[in-house]
Amino acid sequence: MSIITRFAPSPTGDLHLGSVRTALYCWLYAKHKQGKFILRIEDTDRDRSTKEAVQVILDGMRWLGLDCDVGPVYQTEKLARYREVVVNLLAQGKAYKCYCSKERLDTLREEQMSSKIKPRYDGFCLQNNPQNSDAPFVIRFKNPQDGAVIIDDLIHGSIKVNNTELDDLILVRSDGMPTYNFSVVVDDWDMQVSHVIRGDDHINNTPRQINLFNALGAKVPQFAHLPMIHGPDGKKLSKRHGAVSVLEYQKQGFLPEALLNYLLRLGWAHGDQEIFKLDEMIELFDIAAVHKSPARFDLEKLTWMNQQYLKAADNNYLAEQLKPFLQDLNLTDGPDLTAVIEIQKERVTTLVAMAAQSKCFYQDDLALDESAAKKHLRPLALEILQDLQEQFSQLENWNKSNLHDIIYATAESFYVKLGKVAQPLRVAVTGGNISPAIDITLELVGAKRTIARLEQAIKYIQDRIASAVDTN
Repeated sequence: MSIITRFAPSPTGDLHLGSVRTALYCWLYAKHKQGKFILRIEDTDRDRSTKEAVQVILDGMRWLGLDCDVGPVYQTEKLARYREVVVNLLAQGKAYKCYCSKERLDTLREEQMSSKIKPRYDGFCLQNNPQNSDAPFVIRFKNPQDGAVIIDDLIHGSIKVNNTELDDLILVRSDGMPTYNFSVVVDDWDMQVSHVIRGDDHINNTPRQINLFNALGAKVPQFAHLPMIHGPDGKKLSKRHGAVSVLEYQKQGFLPEALLNYLLRLGWAHGDQEIFKLDEMIELFDIAAVHKSPARFDLEKLTWMNQQYLKAADNNYLAEQLKPFLQDLNLTDGPDLTAVIEIQKERVTTLVAMAAQSKCFYQDDLALDESAAKKHLRPLALEILQDLQEQFSQLENWNKSNLHDIIYATAESFYVKLGKVAQPLRVAVTGGNISPAIDITLELVGAKRTIARLEQAIKYIQDRIASAVDTN
């Protein structure tokens, strides 16, 4: 059997992590089975669908590298096809026009609920001619009244739903637009989708859709309903748990492959393995191994995962990923970016952090961290920094080795521990008290900026001394 999966988001808002995990599982299963992956934009809800939301979907899928074999396909481009199918259903007596007013339906629902009956349409228009054939109408599916629907779910197993629990669902609204349950069935039929992989919030829709497949004489796809993603508190993942849009994680400096790896493990496992290369994901993934219970999103675990990917990534690749973050900070003039990445990537968890900690390599006007300056730029460090400034000014070959020798020799000449030299120097040159090894940091900052920043630090200490004298 040819394996065809589809990811079918509605463009009505952000592309959430739960939807991204669904897309990933659909994509992986198709790749694993040498099948096809379809991207379908379900945009028939004209009131809520927006071009901006469509672009978010396309941008998110592109950033994650989840390329489609077919698509994007837009439902609004298939309206003629939906009309054709519903006309055939009407002609075959498998669908009918319903003229019931909203008031009648509301009254019916209230009566059923007060009688503790499950609310469902009572088939009034199937049994009665309309009082006014020119009145607005919807088209309903004539659902079977006996028997049951069996869903052989690849994750949850067998699910049985009696047809008496299902009502005659609306196929076409009064404005002529197809409903979700109708359009997805026609699309899955036309596209020969073999596996429908989606969230288990759709389980209630599945028996209705299976009956519609059968009425159309279409092959019923296999279903796999993924459990929801919950927040740390066990409740459905939402904005109160932090960012849920995939593009927010891009902005926060996460690597796409790290996010994919994390989402893969958020409901699926292969032994104790945590890190998976993309080809391993494709080789090992099996939808039948997806867990039945909801997964819990853990930002700390995602951050840890991102850090592992940063450590292992190729520096040229990271340079391309980091550039937009540096540009946002107007950091463009400085040393080779791959050299900066090499000394930074094991010290940070996100690209945002890496960009922030790279300011000292690219920024002329560097502000001193007040807390670090008060602690390390003290009068006792004045002579040490002045001596370093003089030696650095005379250094002809500005490299890590020579800088290392000067720093160690200075500590010996002043009879102090290395930290008494390195920390004031670090604060002076980087603005803070944390950086990679001071010698390679100085090499990448460069002679001009290092000497200028030492001048700034020396003046800071001198002003501090003068202020203390004035106070006394």
